[in-house]
Amino acid sequence: MTTTQGIEDDLGWRLGVLFRAFVRAADAATAGIPGDHRGRQVLAVAAREEPRTQAALAQRLGIDKTVLTYLLDALTEAGLVERHPDPDDRRNRRVVTTARGREFLAEADVRMELAEDHVLSSLGDSDRATLRALLGRLAAGLHAADPVDDPCRLMTDIGERA
Repeated sequence: MTTTQGIEDDLGWRLGVLFRAFVRAADAATAGIPGDHRGRQVLAVAAREEPRTQAALAQRLGIDKTVLTYLLDALTEAGLVERHPDPDDRRNRRVVTTARGREFLAEADVRMELAEDHVLSSLGDSDRATLRALLGRLAAGLHAADPVDDPCRLMTDIGERA
């Protein structure tokens, strides 16, 4: 980036604007679920992926284990998930979505689709598909590499590329 470009050309500014718009729309769409859109993500992983331990959920979603514990406490209190001993290792707990949790998730999915349509409303269908595909590839690559897991390594990598 050169210094003559406006802020609109800054990737961080663009991502920030998009992120803030998404969070506002997603939180409105998931109101009533403890943790709002993050709570919905926990419900989605618990309902749609293999039985997950709390540690696996935290890693999959990129949530601090302590934060996830509070979120799971609230989801459990709301009757949306249950924690069961892991039959493979009783020291671990598996997170299981309840029938009520699956109902909440189905309703939230419909509202999230509308929220995403709102955020992406300035794009046509083809551009939306392209954006989703590109973001999916970027997210998968970054999640697999998890460069932020080690900030020192990240800064070293950035310094080597400069």
